[in-house]
Amino acid sequence: MEQSLIQKIKEGLYLDGLDPKSYSPLSLAYIGDAIYEIVIRTIVMSAGNMSVNKYHKKSSSMVKASAQKEVFEKIEPFLTEEEMAVYKRGRNSKSGSVAKNASMMDYRKATGVEALVGYLYLAGDMDRIIELIGIGFDLNKKEETGEEHES
Repeated sequence: MEQSLIQKIKEGLYLDGLDPKSYSPLSLAYIGDAIYEIVIRTIVMSAGNMSVNKYHKKSSSMVKASAQKEVFEKIEPFLTEEEMAVYKRGRNSKSGSVAKNASMMDYRKATGVEALVGYLYLAGDMDRIIELIGIGFDLNKKEETGEEHES
């Protein structure tokens, strides 16, 4: 079985700890934001070569709070009880920052999504992160040929 990214980082850099259950929801959202961004940038780059400015504009539109809220609405029916609990802990956390260019509800839902991504990342479940983001952006649908979209 292939190692997850977090396993490779932990082993390669001799890091201990990083149990997802030991971190606050905002700590999970902190790392989840970075992982979510990497996945989104990878999706954007898959469209082909373009200017960095175009990459930035496209990825920014996909990571903003309102877009993450829409992702949550699509993935919600697919979440396990444990995943939903992590999402709710993130959504209900009181962060010291205020939403820029987003409603407070969208911002809180985005924080919940990021906390869930952070939790799954630290748990070593990149496959689940990719599956959920794929559902959120309709990338997991079968093509008209009947074949699954490869990640």
